[in-house]
Amino acid sequence: MTEPTWRSARLALGTASALGLGRFAYGLVLPSMAEQLHWDLARAGVMTTANGLGYLAGALVTGALARRLGVAGTFRLGMVLCAVALAATAATVSYPGLLAARVLAGVAGALVFIAGAVLAPTTVYFAGAGLGIVLSGALVPSLLDHHPERWPLAWVGLAAGAGLAAAVSWTAVRPTSPAPGGATITVRRLWPLAVVYFLFAAGYIAYITFLSAYLVGRNASTTQTTLTWIVLGLAVIAAPSLWQRPISAWPGGRVLAVLLGVIAGAAGAVLLRPGSAVVIVSALAYGATFMAVPAAVTALVRAATPSDRLAGTLALFTVVFAVGQMAGPWLAGEVADRTTADATLGWTVALCGAGALLAAISVRPAGCRQARGPLVGR
Repeated sequence: MTEPTWRSARLALGTASALGLGRFAYGLVLPSMAEQLHWDLARAGVMTTANGLGYLAGALVTGALARRLGVAGTFRLGMVLCAVALAATAATVSYPGLLAARVLAGVAGALVFIAGAVLAPTTVYFAGAGLGIVLSGALVPSLLDHHPERWPLAWVGLAAGAGLAAAVSWTAVRPTSPAPGGATITVRRLWPLAVVYFLFAAGYIAYITFLSAYLVGRNASTTQTTLTWIVLGLAVIAAPSLWQRPISAWPGGRVLAVLLGVIAGAAGAVLLRPGSAVVIVSALAYGATFMAVPAAVTALVRAATPSDRLAGTLALFTVVFAVGQMAGPWLAGEVADRTTADATLGWTVALCGAGALLAAISVRPAGCRQARGPLVGR
């Protein structure tokens, strides 16, 4: 393994912690928390909305922190805050306290992801979220099986994993000078892409937030839940290699339309035929695509934006993503409480399907070649 690849692999513990453990593992603990704390789906969804709010706040302050602390210092701060946030989630049953912990986890996630995307020399970095999903999927369901009262212990384990990830990645971060300020620009030509990104952010998150709750509602076994999450995580790990060439070669919104169409189809398949094999295939398709959407958006933004305005444009798209991700789970939960739990998957189908259609119709090729770059938003 080359030195850049090895360093990226250690930095990938950042996305494993901030995304795999800090954001997505909540979906695994949610059924037990909802049972023990007497939540409906709307209150459960607000927890993910709080995480999205934190991510939005983190995205807004990352640039200022990077200018003050350096990119490396910002990454390390985010890793520490992530471990603290997960430990705090285990320490209270107060709904406001849990909301505050999820907000802090979101702030930490933004700091880690954005800073790490700058620091990592290879795309191995972006596979880390899958590692976090695999590890949490392998451990949390068996811990909580027939013992939902153990949900604080699950968060203790996730916090310990985040702490270990911070320690291992600490020396992989090379000290940097404070980052220069980015340009602020208008993006009138990119508004269709921004709308597509918003629809994706608001839609994809409902699937992974409520997937375990859906399986519990279908009386799925612990083995099936574990297998589903492991398959999903392994697909996330493979996604960067799978989509690298289409993202760089396909024109305009074609790759976005395909990615969003696959995500909508993955959620729709479970609604139409809710068998265990279909759920596994759905998780595989979802995991292989959802982390590639930010990569495709980044490539389109880079192709359409002068280099001196790129930082400001990427920051703006990160905010668009955060707003969508913040609103999606709460709205999906409200709809589900007034209809059925299946509506959470229907939400993903509707929004990602609409995004696919808009991408195919309205997102045009830029005047220059699309370039690969760091993921944005995730």
